[in-house]
Amino acid sequence: MVSADVLTLADLAADPHPHLARLRAAGPVVWVEALGGWLVTAREPAVRVMRDAETFTVDDPRFTTARVIGPSMLSLDGDAHARHREPFVEPFKPRAVHAAFAETIRDEADRLLDALAPAGAGELRRGFAGPLAAVVMADVLGLADVPVPEVLGWYDAIVRAVDRLTRGEEAGAEGPAAYAALREAVAATLRTGDGGSLLVGAAGRLGLPEVASNAAVLLFGGIETTEGMIVNALYHLLSEPSCADAVRDDPALLDGAVEESLRLEPGAAVVDRYATREAEFYGARIAEGDLVVVSLAGANRDPGVFPEPDRFDPRRANSRLQLAFAHGPHYCLGAHLARLEAVTALRACFERLPGLRLDQDRPSAPYGLVFRKPQELAARWDAP
Repeated sequence: MVSADVLTLADLAADPHPHLARLRAAGPVVWVEALGGWLVTAREPAVRVMRDAETFTVDDPRFTTARVIGPSMLSLDGDAHARHREPFVEPFKPRAVHAAFAETIRDEADRLLDALAPAGAGELRRGFAGPLAAVVMADVLGLADVPVPEVLGWYDAIVRAVDRLTRGEEAGAEGPAAYAALREAVAATLRTGDGGSLLVGAAGRLGLPEVASNAAVLLFGGIETTEGMIVNALYHLLSEPSCADAVRDDPALLDGAVEESLRLEPGAAVVDRYATREAEFYGARIAEGDLVVVSLAGANRDPGVFPEPDRFDPRRANSRLQLAFAHGPHYCLGAHLARLEAVTALRACFERLPGLRLDQDRPSAPYGLVFRKPQELAARWDAP
């Protein structure tokens, strides 16, 4: 096991959990040279950082997502954050989400599985989870006449650009080009004046650049979070055949399985904050301007909160204490929609793909510094 001063980004991308456990045992807030900042690895300090936007802000020129898409609800705090976020809040409340999208999600899941089922084998990340999330988010936003492969292409390019910046590399031209294409699609949608479009509704209170940047955040989060949730949950369930059998026998366990998978492997492993002033924080002397990286992956395996933290247990009583959707003013706006999609998708997979199991000839596991999921999820099932 490497020490904090020689821990590399590659270590954190491949399998961060044993490193995070060791760092947490040394102290809940530690300096990690590879990150160029402080790493928060326990749940209580993670919550405190995310609640305290006055001391630990996202509003900093180094914030990676803003460097690709510009200012948005994700990269602003205080009144500016509230102004960007408020037009999108109502449609993402639980009742509104269920009423508007439950049928669409199940219909699209069935359509995708209709195409997959006869083969008896397939890849469930980009063959199922990604397209499902993209269709739903295009529907949520009301994007006019944009093909799903194009939406996924924009999302992939933006994710890659953000990941490069997080690694200290140049973003490249691909991500900004994808965002420019998305912005034009948003502008075209606004020109339709469709009163049912979430974007058209937001345009009454925000200008085009602001609607476009927040559309990118919603698209980015809505696909990344949901694709990761579905794929990680399938990976965890299928890696533990007894758990897969349990949810087949009792689909009511799917809610707990999704929460437990989010705890074990949040789709976004870290969130960044920047200190606005000097702070003594859990033994760390944080200077003004210091980067403070909250490890959601570390907080979610805090043994003081989650006994046997590395064990996947769909019946874990307190799994909803996981922080995969962050906390405080930047709590994920689409959490209810993502949960509905993930549970619906898992139910459909176990109903429609009998004998669903991992393809042992094509193994994969969650990977990524910021966004963690299997790069592919190859599976087999009993063809009809």
